[in-house]
Amino acid sequence: MLGASASPRQANSKVNLILLAITYLLYFGQLGVLVPYLGVFLDGRGFSSQQIGELFALITITRILGPNLWASMADKSGKGLAILRLGSLLTVSTFCLVFWLDGFWGLTLAFALMMMFWTAVLPQLEVLTLNCVASDPSRYSRIRLWGSVGFIILTIITGKAIDISSSEAPIYVSAVVLLGLFLATLFIYEGPSKAKSQTTEGSIWRKANTAPFILFMCSAIFLQVSFATYYGFFALYTRDLGYSGQTTGLLLALAVAAEIVIFLLAGKLIKIFGLKWILFISIGLTAIRWYVLGVAAEYLWILILSQIIHAFSFGMHHAASIKFIHDYFGQAYQSRGQALYISIAFGFGGAVGNYASGYLWQQGVGSYQAFLFSAVTALLAALFLLGVPAKRMSH
Repeated sequence: MLGASASPRQANSKVNLILLAITYLLYFGQLGVLVPYLGVFLDGRGFSSQQIGELFALITITRILGPNLWASMADKSGKGLAILRLGSLLTVSTFCLVFWLDGFWGLTLAFALMMMFWTAVLPQLEVLTLNCVASDPSRYSRIRLWGSVGFIILTIITGKAIDISSSEAPIYVSAVVLLGLFLATLFIYEGPSKAKSQTTEGSIWRKANTAPFILFMCSAIFLQVSFATYYGFFALYTRDLGYSGQTTGLLLALAVAAEIVIFLLAGKLIKIFGLKWILFISIGLTAIRWYVLGVAAEYLWILILSQIIHAFSFGMHHAASIKFIHDYFGQAYQSRGQALYISIAFGFGGAVGNYASGYLWQQGVGSYQAFLFSAVTALLAALFLLGVPAKRMSH
């Protein structure tokens, strides 16, 4: 069987590391197709903006359950590569239901199933990659970088494909990318996993049930609520304003490029300003970003500036949040702390935001109200952080 019984040398080989980079490229490339353009596809199928918001909310709920379910299976079985392959196969299989199913509940079922299996992919890919580069951890960032490259390439390609063909283009591109992702996993070798040095007893809730963490999570939830208008309707918004699909693709690629740059600077900036104020500044800039998108997006330079701010809205905030979780929970609860953060903030916050923004959007008539809602929820996210003493976020 491909990838079975791999020696450390095989797992660490140049070919295997290239395959891992390709897998990252395809995984994040798929996000570059669906995250910005799923709304365009659904709009083309005759969905109202409220239906689009409701569908997004329903499929986002799987992000609450999925990561913990798959992580538990991988931990108990010790077969991360098998889980990765199974998740990839089931993802492409269930996604292809969109070619036969139609209507709100049919497409909701297809995308919800796809998302449930999709959540199995990245955690196992991360663990597998870290094990393969254990002898030289610096190579991880060079492999992971290809994920951002994939997002940029596929976002631009899909935007152009919509211009050339129709709003159906994203599902055809997605099917090809997901099939490629599954095929790539078949040829990956699994590195030797690290044995756990200690067993952990006790509950994570004792650590989580404290004011600093609760305030941090409230802030993270409200920030993800604020992102829903952008994730769900940005491509439709720019189309309604007269921008081409290719221009939208380039704008989305610019945001990811800015994100890459800020990741390289994040460590230094966190040392200078501290976690609390980096998070606060990032969220404050995000609130400004959403407001100017709502009032002045007809000016291309405003759109360009708002996409550059994505470096802080997502890149810097994510880097600082991951570091806070890492430091706050310590080695004993690190993994479960990250899972808790992703499940609640992105799952619950994303679902609430998707439902609200879909209700407010009203086929574009309510675009100002939707972005104003996003700006206000981002401000609330910043206010929650003010209640956390800076010293409590430093360890």
